[in-house]
Amino acid sequence: MTNDGTTAGSAPRTDGTATGSGDIARSLELLWGTAERPGRGPKPGLSLDRIVTAAVAVADAEGLAAVSMRRLSTELGAGTMSLYRYVPGKAELLDLMVDRVLGELFADHPGASPADWREAVDRMARGHLDTLRRHPWLLKINQARTVLGPSGLRGLELALSGLRGMGLSDPELIGVIIAVNSFVEGLARTQADAAEARAQNGLSDEEFRERQRPYLERAVLSGAYPMVATLAEDSFSPAFDPFEFGLQRLIAGFDALVGERTAAGRHHRK
Repeated sequence: MTNDGTTAGSAPRTDGTATGSGDIARSLELLWGTAERPGRGPKPGLSLDRIVTAAVAVADAEGLAAVSMRRLSTELGAGTMSLYRYVPGKAELLDLMVDRVLGELFADHPGASPADWREAVDRMARGHLDTLRRHPWLLKINQARTVLGPSGLRGLELALSGLRGMGLSDPELIGVIIAVNSFVEGLARTQADAAEARAQNGLSDEEFRERQRPYLERAVLSGAYPMVATLAEDSFSPAFDPFEFGLQRLIAGFDALVGERTAAGRHHRK
């Protein structure tokens, strides 16, 4: 046992907001079903599946900060210590929660990846956005070191299968996935932050803009912001969909690269 309360070789306890921050070996055992099942406990029906389901439900309703072993024990009607017989703590539980919600994409889109890579990119982006909207707490998580479980690995497999027709190198295919996910996450985070701000101050987006209007009009009329002054009235209209605009521009950019590679390949074969 070390000074921070962990065993040698395990990660320090965290606040449970970063994947892969707990005992990685234990998380992998639980994700892949190789962990030894606990014996019959004092609460019949308690299981790892029920614990993860309850954790996701609490996070969906109240945010990630509300998820704790004590809170889950209340939700499940079980003693807190009995939960530790199934999962070591919140850090490992987070790995299971992330893999659980990633699996929803396969329920929404069963079957193989689309044959056309453009459709695959479109499906990837829309599926990721839907998942983040259903589970906004995912945006609060540092997933830089995600522990890959069955859902995460299957998602990567299907993504690569759908993109293989692009004819790019493996690092470039991973780059496409990162570019699409980063775009979606950035947009989803902006939308989630806006929703959180509306909830905190009680102002709609229109009311918030109206509060600023007199000050901004004076600033623009000063002549110090000529580019802003030329913006059309509908520049920030909610009718414009930045997701559709950005996604189509991404696909067009990838299409241009694929075209360049295809033309270069034909030239090389001559």
